[in-house]
Amino acid sequence: MERASPQGRYWAFYWPLALTGAVTVLGSQIQNGVLARLDEAATTLAAYAVAQAVLALFNAAQAFVPQLTNRFAHGDAARRRVRGYVLGLSALLTLAVALLATLGQRLIAFSFSLSPDLEGLVFAFLLALAPLVWLNGLRFYLIGRLIQREQTGWVTVLNGIHLAVLIAALATGLTLAWGPVATLVGAQALAGVVHAALAGTALSRTTPRATSGDEPILPSYGRLSAFFGPVVFTGVMFALSRPLLYGAIGGAGDGILTIAALRIAFDFTFFFQQAANQFRHFFVTFGLADLAEKRRFMLRVTFGLTLAMALTGFTPLGTLLIAQGIGADAVVTERALAALQVMTLLPLLIIVRNYFHGILMVEERTGGMAQGSLLRVLTIFLLASALAPANLLTPAGAAWILLAGFAAETLVVAWRARPPRPPDA
Repeated sequence: MERASPQGRYWAFYWPLALTGAVTVLGSQIQNGVLARLDEAATTLAAYAVAQAVLALFNAAQAFVPQLTNRFAHGDAARRRVRGYVLGLSALLTLAVALLATLGQRLIAFSFSLSPDLEGLVFAFLLALAPLVWLNGLRFYLIGRLIQREQTGWVTVLNGIHLAVLIAALATGLTLAWGPVATLVGAQALAGVVHAALAGTALSRTTPRATSGDEPILPSYGRLSAFFGPVVFTGVMFALSRPLLYGAIGGAGDGILTIAALRIAFDFTFFFQQAANQFRHFFVTFGLADLAEKRRFMLRVTFGLTLAMALTGFTPLGTLLIAQGIGADAVVTERALAALQVMTLLPLLIIVRNYFHGILMVEERTGGMAQGSLLRVLTIFLLASALAPANLLTPAGAAWILLAGFAAETLVVAWRARPPRPPDA
């Protein structure tokens, strides 16, 4: 009797996570739309982009919390240990953001070449956003537990509720003229609290997957750190990609317009990137058996994401979404589309990279991920530094630099994911 193909199970697990990426990006674009309708929209968009780029360094340290939870939180004692580890780290990150927004203002202003009209708004955004770092740590832990139980449908439902609360709060703030900081940060805080509360409720209504009868092994803090330390570094290196580009562009004469356009383009691209990044959950959940079946499934997803991204970037749909949907002006729309078209190659690069990321995470060899991410950032830095003096850091040029960084990273993780050499006989 032939064994049934696992493709159906893979799809049932994957598509809600991919849809979650769409919800996340929609929330970002709605926030961009709110900012675009405020006074001095380009300045406000640029200030929020810089604040989010700085905050992303800290949020990126939490990006792999769901995978950490999925990999190690088996059994009550292990869940308590992982939860304490995650929330303790998140508290330290929150404190670091607050200190940077107050005592590190000169460093931020210098790093991003901030003009005086941007500085105050950037620091106001950053300080208000700091407490959300701890809240996000809690949310990511709860989501990791749901994914561990293959309850990805719940993940999508919860993100839909998060988006609905976010939209309602943003509309209220815009109507009542709360201002950009109170509107955006207040909406995110309310939506995050609701999301975390409902995620806890969802966990209480679902059951863990059946496992072997062996007693779960309590992971030591050393083992958690050996896994998580390199992926924290990987996440932070990823978050540095945008700040490096924004910093190189910020000193140009029309830098504010270019940064605003890249913020919009990268947020659209983030949907496809998020969908591709769900394969990190895929391998941690299903392991490394049947790699040929997994590659076949990933190839189909790659084709679909690339086609969808091409339709967005090379047809009037892109102009409609950016100009009409967000309300960006003609100059910002043109520049955002130029970057978006180049980034059509992104799903292929990210999915190939994440195939090797999955292998390294399951085998707890995450140091290879850190090495790849370091080369990505070095590649971006060197290319941006070379092109900036020649005024070649257009939105399209910045997108090509970002792709070059991903390509360099992919080569490294492919090399590090090779099977370990057997010991000499």
